[in-house]
Amino acid sequence: MKYAAAFLGVVIASLLTIAMLFTAGWVRPPILGQQAGFRGLGMEQLTTPAARRKLELANVPPDAIPMPPAEGPKATEVYKNVQVLKDLTVVEFNTLMAAITTWVAPQQGCAYCHNTDNLADDSVYAKKVSRRMIEMTRHVNTDWKAHVQNTGVVCWTCHRGNPVPQNVWYDNVGWPQAAGFATTNYGMGHPSAANGSTAMTQDPYGALADKNAVIRVQATKALPLNSNGASILSTEQSYSLMIAMSQGLGVNCTFCHNTREFGQWPESTPQRLTAWHGIQLARDLNGAYLTPLKDVLPANRLGPHGDAPKLDCATCHQGANKPLLGVSMAKDYPALGGTPAK
Repeated sequence: MKYAAAFLGVVIASLLTIAMLFTAGWVRPPILGQQAGFRGLGMEQLTTPAARRKLELANVPPDAIPMPPAEGPKATEVYKNVQVLKDLTVVEFNTLMAAITTWVAPQQGCAYCHNTDNLADDSVYAKKVSRRMIEMTRHVNTDWKAHVQNTGVVCWTCHRGNPVPQNVWYDNVGWPQAAGFATTNYGMGHPSAANGSTAMTQDPYGALADKNAVIRVQATKALPLNSNGASILSTEQSYSLMIAMSQGLGVNCTFCHNTREFGQWPESTPQRLTAWHGIQLARDLNGAYLTPLKDVLPANRLGPHGDAPKLDCATCHQGANKPLLGVSMAKDYPALGGTPAK
């Protein structure tokens, strides 16, 4: 009887161990931790060898196409209707076009943006969109070094071989509501992948399109309404955005914050300032480049409420705290505003 009980205990323990390994929320050890703050604070980023390897495989950049010397006639002297890349020579222009094709439309080829019978024709909407995207990329690499530093971005950073990046978002005005008091939930109480399966606002990205949205909410007293004027609703909207940012970068809160005191910048990591610039960058690009494309894109490229696709942190980062794990593709493409490698 004693041995039977011991055997049953072993069986139960084994079954529980197996259940933990194959149940959502559990990961296979070993767990790798990297300290991000002062020792003893628990400011750690956790991963596993398998997760790290998966992330590395998903962030392998394509081989660079060598950019030729800036010699010969300008593209504007040979081709008609060159509106953006006027500073490039013909060979630079053609090299960049080849690279953009492999980054954005490797299956469709040149015909995705061009009327191949008349390359100067502007009838294909994707050509007009690509002009703005090239201007946007140059703008990021030139004017937003506070966020991208000299690493920079290229079309591949977001597109990864897809005509439309996989991580974009559209306006989400909320679920259909019943009448009466049920109409006042402000989009709350609908868990989604975007808000971390919480009951906070189902549209965490709105602040990335509204430059006036208040997202730095941290009460200093027990009653938020009496401390800094931020409502509980506003606070939950901020937290929902933080969850979305955390998922987009593949990190937890302590990557930027000392959770002992979220409101203390001196106790935060340097990445918090970089992330702040990233929020301003997203607002700039959504407002100046992406939202206006509503009048250019066909109906099948617009969201349920008729808005153009917009970007968030995951659009570039795709689960890595540095896009492409910090590899700079822009250094090989100074035509896109990248800082050439020394």
